[in-house]
Amino acid sequence: MKLFSYFRSSASFRVRIALALKGLDYEYAAVHLVKEGGQQFAAGFKALNPAALVPVLDDDGTVLTQSLAIVEYLDETRPQPPLLPADAAGRARVRALALAVACEIHPLNNLRVLGYLSKTLGVSDEQKNAWYRHWVETGLATVEAMLAGDPRTGAFCHGDAPTLADIFLVPQIFNAQRFACRLDHVPTVMRIHERCLALPAFAAAVPGGQPDAE
Repeated sequence: MKLFSYFRSSASFRVRIALALKGLDYEYAAVHLVKEGGQQFAAGFKALNPAALVPVLDDDGTVLTQSLAIVEYLDETRPQPPLLPADAAGRARVRALALAVACEIHPLNNLRVLGYLSKTLGVSDEQKNAWYRHWVETGLATVEAMLAGDPRTGAFCHGDAPTLADIFLVPQIFNAQRFACRLDHVPTVMRIHERCLALPAFAAAVPGGQPDAE
């Protein structure tokens, strides 16, 4: 198994957490998203993923893209420990929490969007960072409301074991902290974040612990 990853990529971070929770060994293939104009645009990598995005997981010749699809694939092919609840309503809630990050927060703030804001639209660094903080802070406020108002929230986003929702939440908090976003308005989110980082699988996946960390 081979993971094409960038240490700061939150989508790659998600897959690293899932692999660690499943106890799966893999080869780490670094794809630097800034050096050399972005190594993700190299012909060899684009042959793996035409979207020129990380992560990509090669599972013995089965090449997978998109972090959500990869994590669910891992859960289906290596079902222990499970990353989704056994009941349909629980699975829907966990997916909704994960998608609140993956669809409503992350796409507005990833590297290519920030690059377009500054390089094409000519916004200042101050304006770009204000854009970033606005969407992260308002998006996380929504996640907070989903968690704090639901009795199914436990030590983690759903119950007392980590799920897909936690896998998506933690990398987004790392990004929020990196850009100095306000987080005092999301106490449930931060409690769960700290609980996750106490687990070896989450701690092993953090950006600073990766082979390509700078």
